[in-house]
Amino acid sequence: MQTLFSDLLKVVLPAALVLYAFYLSIKAFLNKQLIEQQQDAKLESLKVVLPLRLQAYERLCLFLERISPSNLLIRNAGQAFSSLDLQQLLVAEIRQEFQHNAAQQLYIRPESWERIRLTTQELTSLVNRAASEIAPDAPALDLARKISELSNGRPTEVWQETLALIKTEAQSIWS
Repeated sequence: MQTLFSDLLKVVLPAALVLYAFYLSIKAFLNKQLIEQQQDAKLESLKVVLPLRLQAYERLCLFLERISPSNLLIRNAGQAFSSLDLQQLLVAEIRQEFQHNAAQQLYIRPESWERIRLTTQELTSLVNRAASEIAPDAPALDLARKISELSNGRPTEVWQETLALIKTEAQSIWS
């Protein structure tokens, strides 16, 4: 009986060790395959998302340039007769530009989007503040001058700082 048990142990123990080694080898192989598949999927995803992210940064740079006070005034000053008309036109354009680019927040950091949102509010506030210092029936040119005066009174404009932030974030993608 004891020899049968020892003979059985001589056969089962090596077989169990071989099976365990085989199990570990298969497990390691499958883990390696899984990691490679995940890396391939991530690479494919990056091939799709990276162009979208870069396009979002481009659009946001264009957005910030379009809502800069000087560009807003150049595009819209001739379309209004009174300062009230110009104020309404500028505020509407800033909001429209912001809404048009709202989907880009999916592709940038939340902190950067918040900065863009605050910049939009700041520029709207600048237009409204300048309009409050001018009579509503004054010529639109008076409001344009006041907006230029208020925006030029700062060492750097808010939209320029935000634009620099967006450019830096975009450049960090490939560096």
